[in-house]
Amino acid sequence: MSIRSFIARPTEAGYQGIYVLRDGTPSSLLPLLLAAYRYTFARDLDSMTRHLIDDVSICWKELGTDLLDDVPEDLVVALTGGDSWPSTQPSNLTAPDGSPPRRITAEAGATGDAEWGYVLHPDGIEVISLYEQSRGPVVGWATDPRTAFSDHPAMWPVTTAGPNQPSGTAPKTFTTVPTPSAPVTPRVARR
Repeated sequence: MSIRSFIARPTEAGYQGIYVLRDGTPSSLLPLLLAAYRYTFARDLDSMTRHLIDDVSICWKELGTDLLDDVPEDLVVALTGGDSWPSTQPSNLTAPDGSPPRRITAEAGATGDAEWGYVLHPDGIEVISLYEQSRGPVVGWATDPRTAFSDHPAMWPVTTAGPNQPSGTAPKTFTTVPTPSAPVTPRVARR
């Protein structure tokens, strides 16, 4: 699924990060990120941020199950249905003028064609539906990765004070995300 997104770190001006070209919906990325933080990166946000943002040449083509290498097998199966696929970055790219490509980055006010943003805060992942707003709720790191996350932009409402709020102010944190009134069937990421 070609839903573009970005993964970013908070900055004084808002955030700065790197593009993810595929599978950028909350139901695809949040389970991977929550489980990777807890197990693969042993709750070390700096290591996770370096791996996901700083150590990337151009951008991510997609994030894969290699982020779940240290996750208990039963949780991996619950999240992926037992499928596995690697995280990949685009290769053999050149710019139109023949020069090497530049990193594809995102920052507050310059997110290109991304539909979703994920900002890695110390208390959780801010989920931004770029169709609806420029900020979003924070899903706490303690949230169970098996949570059925909605991909509908309206389910990720602005939780800040409004347009006059300073850009550096962190949004409200949830340990779970708002859920619709109708029951949601958990989705398993499949390839």
